[in-house]
Amino acid sequence: MSFRPLPARASASLLREAKPLKALFGEAKRLDRLQQLVDSQLQPAAREFCRVASWREGTLLLIVTDGHWATRLRYQQRRLQRQLQCMDEFNGLSRIQFKVQPPDAPRHKPGPAPELSARSANNIQETARGITDPKLRAALERLASHARSETDID
Repeated sequence: MSFRPLPARASASLLREAKPLKALFGEAKRLDRLQQLVDSQLQPAAREFCRVASWREGTLLLIVTDGHWATRLRYQQRRLQRQLQCMDEFNGLSRIQFKVQPPDAPRHKPGPAPELSARSANNIQETARGITDPKLRAALERLASHARSETDID
């Protein structure tokens, strides 16, 4: 008896059919629709800083990535709440909460290594000659070998 794998299926169909994934996909679509409605009521400049996090039990939680915009939105909270209450999706909206959550800082991306001049390489090579530890000597010689050549200098 040999094992026959199931035929490959498109990921979109898996998302729509598998029960846990189907619920997750449905919630994501619901939040996306709510985001569009909230965006329609926000100032264009505020839209990029404000995301719908949840909508349940009469409370709309908005994540704001900038403290300045969170303050401005808190001042406009009543107006925004009244406008959203007029929409069927926000029927029963009793309060809006704002949570400030700055975006993750981008990780440091290493840039190009600083160039090692021929003079520095010579100094490292001279130092390596006076070292008795073979591993340290080899490491210094490898480092010295990374020097730019005199022809690279313009």
